[in-house]
Amino acid sequence: MKEIYEAELRDVTKRFGDVIAVDSVSLCVRRSEFLTLLGPSGCGKTTLLRIIAGFETPDAGRVSLGGLDLTELPPYRRDVTTVFQHYALFPHMNVFDNVAFGLERRSARRDEIARRVASALEMVRLTGLDERRPSELSGGQQQRVALARALVLEPRVLLLDEPLAALDLKLRKQMQLELKGLQRRLGISFIYVTHDQEEALTMSDRIVVMNAGRIEQTGRAEEIYERPLTEFVAGFIGVSNIVEGTIETADDGLLVVGIGNSRVTVRAEGIAAGERVRLLIRPEKINISSDVSEKSLKGKIESGIYLGESTQWKVSIESGRSLTVLEQNRAPFKSAENRIGETVFVNWEPDSAVVLQG
Repeated sequence: MKEIYEAELRDVTKRFGDVIAVDSVSLCVRRSEFLTLLGPSGCGKTTLLRIIAGFETPDAGRVSLGGLDLTELPPYRRDVTTVFQHYALFPHMNVFDNVAFGLERRSARRDEIARRVASALEMVRLTGLDERRPSELSGGQQQRVALARALVLEPRVLLLDEPLAALDLKLRKQMQLELKGLQRRLGISFIYVTHDQEEALTMSDRIVVMNAGRIEQTGRAEEIYERPLTEFVAGFIGVSNIVEGTIETADDGLLVVGIGNSRVTVRAEGIAAGERVRLLIRPEKINISSDVSEKSLKGKIESGIYLGESTQWKVSIESGRSLTVLEQNRAPFKSAENRIGETVFVNWEPDSAVVLQG
């Protein structure tokens, strides 16, 4: 039996003049899923969200919701609502009237409006603020009003276009946790757009990484971070080190890679001796030592930044590249300024490196 997804896009393409904003994208959103579209500015994520909402019409492809094709339907006939980066609250209306606006447009009964608005305000912890105007609210409270206005319509899917971007860092982190908790309680599918990698890792059930109008990779947060498929994904999610080398031996998935005059090991399948490869290693996966060891890279410390619980080192290796290494600060602690110019050896566990495809 074919699974019915909460939302589904098939081969969706959208052009603006000569620019292809969305390039043949196919995507399925599961029921009760928090799905994040992540990528840099101009990658097509907001255009994709607007296509789902009905604010943009695709040049090719189909959009469905709960198995119903809604490609040609106008926004008001789609069972979705959108929360924008700029909340677009009506300044002359109080909180109650802002939240009730959509229900009034649908000609809901007055008693139903009162009940559903009260319920929505309780969801977002704004009970008792019904009579306040937007100008009398904090940024976080205004964001909650925008959420309540969307949720009061009881949509099948909630679309969120960088709704936390206008908040300061502390409040943004607080709201990330609140949004995720709210989504879990309601069981509504959220499609969330952001360019903030940490935000995506914190909140998402799955992340869709986009680049130049196409999907680079889709997966859970740990999959995207630990096993990126391309150099773009590796570089966009977190800090990454890329080194190039040649496979010298390949024995049952354990590869010995020559990098300059040194050797390291990595575990990967389907790669033969003699092939050139590019390896991704995250800074926290790299071991740094003053003692020479087999299968390690010799280098010299260029700089160090003290981060409290850890120190971030820049290590120049013999191939000419610089590696970023994140080392936990343990006793006996040696300050960064005393290690500049020190000769060190770096290595990693074979499973900690990723062979990149593209």
